Amino acid sequence: MLARLFVVFAVVPVLELYVLIKVGKLIGAWETVAILLAVSFAGAWLVRHQGFAILSRIQGELAAGRLPAAELLDGFLVLVGGVLLLTPGFLTDFLGLAFLIPAGRFVLKQYLRRWLEQRLARGAVIIRRY
Repeated sequence: MLARLFVVFAVVPVLELYVLIKVGKLIGAWETVAILLAVSFAGAWLVRHQGFAILSRIQGELAAGRLPAAELLDGFLVLVGGVLLLTPGFLTDFLGLAFLIPAGRFVLKQYLRRWLEQRLARGAVIIRRY
């Protein structure tokens, strides 16, 4: 766990700075800032659009009397994508957009499903009923 936190809080910002400096040298500082701002605005629009679509699907599932498990997972992934887009940098923006685009979310959900199934098979996750 400590190694993962180290990667998140130490390695990722250093990589982001490295990429920002390289891109800034390649295309210019103002152009780099403009691209980051454009991606942030596009991401904010996409978060809003996807969020409302997911909320509508959740309401539809609840109205039909079904548990909206997949829609709630979609909502969580959109939330994570929005947070990643708030973090300045190209790497986190790219990852955030992958969380926001439905095809990217589909791939992420398949990965999460396999990961959870493996943990359940190993007995690493215990589900209790109260």
